[in-house]
Amino acid sequence: MSARIAIVGGGPAGLMAAEIARAGGAQVDLFEQMPSVARKFLIAGKGGLNLTHSEDFESFVSRYRERAPNVRRWLEHFDASALRAWALELGYATIVGSSGRVFPADLKAGPLLRAWVRRLRASGVQIHVGHRWAGWTAHGDLQFVHAQQAVLHACDASVFALGGGSWSKLGSDGCWVPMLTQRGVEVAALKPANCGFECAWSEHFRQRFAGQPVKSVGLECIDSKGALVRIRGEFLITAQGVEGSAIYALCAPLREALDQHGNSGLRIDLLPDHHLERIVDELRRSRGQRSFSEHLRRTLGISGVKAGLLYEALPGASKAPPEAVANCLKSLPITLLRTRPLDEAISSAGGVRLEALDMQLMARAKPGVFCAGEMLDWEAPTGGYLLTACFASALVAASGALKYCDARRVES
Repeated sequence: MSARIAIVGGGPAGLMAAEIARAGGAQVDLFEQMPSVARKFLIAGKGGLNLTHSEDFESFVSRYRERAPNVRRWLEHFDASALRAWALELGYATIVGSSGRVFPADLKAGPLLRAWVRRLRASGVQIHVGHRWAGWTAHGDLQFVHAQQAVLHACDASVFALGGGSWSKLGSDGCWVPMLTQRGVEVAALKPANCGFECAWSEHFRQRFAGQPVKSVGLECIDSKGALVRIRGEFLITAQGVEGSAIYALCAPLREALDQHGNSGLRIDLLPDHHLERIVDELRRSRGQRSFSEHLRRTLGISGVKAGLLYEALPGASKAPPEAVANCLKSLPITLLRTRPLDEAISSAGGVRLEALDMQLMARAKPGVFCAGEMLDWEAPTGGYLLTACFASALVAASGALKYCDARRVES
């Protein structure tokens, strides 16, 4: 008799776990609390579905910071190349963008998802939408709520892929945390990842520059180990603070500094292609009848939001010594006060601690229960790293569930 494996959660990790379990010969039932599967996947792909990244394997693995050794083991089973091959099997070739990010050739999430769901259903996966997980019965069966009615489901093993705590309106609400902790599964607190940060802009700056991008700049901060982290990119000024791709890339060390010190220091190099000495020389040049702002614009190209940031950090810039202005342009301080709320974040950190799971991602405190995807305690920056590791962890968890069922069958 075929093993019965339940997949709880219908995001990318859950769908991949269902695919692997079904390919392994199991009877597979997938339960999703929303009216349709992979809603966050669809929304994330609205501006172009970033599936993965094209950089070399070692660089790719390094993006997972302290969890890199764990994620490496998952990616050894299913890496970026495997993900691109998987998409091609569904009929969707991929392309590499100028940033190294990988997208479906049509850039769309919807057609790929629909093809995937059709293939899953055709293979025999039973998909049950509108089923919210409500824990286990006294006999160990899974319990769901569907149309205000309790639904029980018996299975030989289960793979949970319930997402983190961001974008609750799409299903990732973190409500699973107490149900797992009550069963002895250790869970690290969910925190915002790939998120914006708040800072105390002046009212003038907020009204004038909120919504404007700050492009081609360097950013740096100090991580929890005291190491300097530097990147180059762009970010967005918001009414509350800052967000955008470069901020997301530094999210983890910035958030950790907030946790440790109550605030977090971010420094911006507004002129990353200029040496400090050159900037000082340009500022010392006679400006004649020109205003200081016009002199900045003509000699250094500093205007608009970049000039606004300078005045925000150094209010007396027009009367300050050239050296002070130059130092501020090369290392402009922005104090971050807090992260934006978890529900606004692109993803979340924290989750089921990897130490609470075995190598196959089975909960040590709950045999037969496997976990995968964003609900695990790891994080990754945007750029396809999150999605790739979600797929890879799902493969490991579903493969583990199959092996668990096989072992139980031999024992019996």
